[in-house]
Amino acid sequence: MATPLNKRFSSAKERTGQWVFSQEIPTDIVVAVGEANFPLHKFMLVAKSNYIRKLIIESKEADLTRINLSNIPGGPEMFEKAAKFCYGVNFEITVHNVAALRCAAEFLQMTDKYCENNLAGRTEDFLSQVALSSLSGAVVVLKSCEALLPLAEDLLIVQRCIDVATAKACYEANFPCRTPPNWWTEELSIIDIEFFSRIIAAMKKRGAKALTIASALITYTERSLRDLVRDHSAGNGTKSLDAQSTNSQVRYQQRELLESIVSLMPSEKAAFPINFLCCLLRSAIFLKASTSCKNELEKRVSAILEHVTADDLLVLSFTYDGERLFDLESVRKIISGFVEKEKSMAVFSGSGDFRESCSCSPAMHRVAKTVGTYLGEIATSGDLSISKFNGIANLVPKGSRKVDDDLYRAIDIYLKAHPNLDEIEREKICSSMDPLKLSYEARVHASQNKRLPVQIVLHALYYDQLKLRSGLDNDRSTPDAAATRNQLQADVSLIKENEALRSELTRMKLYISDMQKGNNQAGTGSSSKSGTSGHKKHTFFSSMSKTFGKLNPFKHGSKDTSNIDDDVAAMDRTKPRRRRFSIS
Repeated sequence: MATPLNKRFSSAKERTGQWVFSQEIPTDIVVAVGEANFPLHKFMLVAKSNYIRKLIIESKEADLTRINLSNIPGGPEMFEKAAKFCYGVNFEITVHNVAALRCAAEFLQMTDKYCENNLAGRTEDFLSQVALSSLSGAVVVLKSCEALLPLAEDLLIVQRCIDVATAKACYEANFPCRTPPNWWTEELSIIDIEFFSRIIAAMKKRGAKALTIASALITYTERSLRDLVRDHSAGNGTKSLDAQSTNSQVRYQQRELLESIVSLMPSEKAAFPINFLCCLLRSAIFLKASTSCKNELEKRVSAILEHVTADDLLVLSFTYDGERLFDLESVRKIISGFVEKEKSMAVFSGSGDFRESCSCSPAMHRVAKTVGTYLGEIATSGDLSISKFNGIANLVPKGSRKVDDDLYRAIDIYLKAHPNLDEIEREKICSSMDPLKLSYEARVHASQNKRLPVQIVLHALYYDQLKLRSGLDNDRSTPDAAATRNQLQADVSLIKENEALRSELTRMKLYISDMQKGNNQAGTGSSSKSGTSGHKKHTFFSSMSKTFGKLNPFKHGSKDTSNIDDDVAAMDRTKPRRRRFSIS
């Protein structure tokens, strides 16, 4: 079965035979170019090609009938056109074949120095007058040079194309004459990364703006790495990525291309859209790019983190199929870098307390909210450990969160997705949250949330009690968080002591009851022992009353009982005693 390449060679041979045999002169030499054979006349070839003339003269054969030119630039197709030129047959020179023809003419030594109006001169005229007169023509010629190296480089075809493309691109960027205005970026996106890099470097030397360079890089990346940088949230393209991931050669080429693109980025951090940077970073993680490449992308995302959304962070957090988490180290570095930048800015701004200044900045507030929302989105992942969750949550200063509702929501989602956590693990996951900074609605939810540790629920309940007793509206006026937290810790400790005393009181009641039963059964000295026991009982309860009075959490309120006189024991025993300090 004939392949398309063989068919092309056969058709070339047939066409050559038609115009050669029409000369009605027998051929005397066969030129082999790859699998194609061209029966031709020596005198016609020698008249234009100095290279073929030398081969015939220097041949050891008396009558050379066959020569091999398989290494001619452009292959059989270009030799066919060169042969036509030798025979004076017309053919078309275009932007697609002019570079190959120029290289073939150089290879065959078909120069004006050997013969006037030769093929080399004709192709040079077309290059300068037609091909290199426009950006599109220069780019097409440059693209065709990829298969003609190093000869095209030696003939300065590549450099001339780069110079023209650079000048035209810079002009179009400043004074667009076509729509859309960035049409020139599409033109540049078809060439090899090596040539593209040289054009970008030349544009920088000409003073092109950072946004102009960024526009060209974005278009080039979206065309050359379309399967990696496009949105796969709907599952599109995951199969092709899976297939490519098994091909180490494809992945290697993509990694080299990505690293080259990142190295071309202008120094201005805000020149690129956030989503584009996140997609590039996810590609770098997926392709296992160099550390320097990933660090550069992380720094760029970190520099504009205040404008990043939770969806942007999710782009670089999950694999392309959305089934599992990537290594969250990049996210941690991005947030950490932003916090350090804010601290540095606070220090240089001359603020008295740089920590407070850093935490109160609007940018930090936005990042804190974004991180809370982001944690809520990844909390359902089974790959997310408590240490990783807290590691990201604690990167943001606690003072930067006005309310911890987003963080509470993330913690609640995590507890719901990981139901087998014990009490200690649940306390660890809640350690990054401040219960006193929950909104009223969040505290109500927390007070009824059975997934939370008991201490967190107690904090939420007791905080509302403090607010009610202090006569504050729900959230219109919030007490000082530090003072409230200290008071709450003291009150929690007090409640625990009360619980212990209550248990001791119950135990003592049982002990006294047992003693009374034993004395009644003995039947001797009942009156004296009864009096003694009554005296001891009175003494015990009096001491317990004093103790509870000191532990009263509302000591300074209207129900203060700490100053009850010790003579309360001498009161009329027939009158019921009101224990205002009793514990329910």
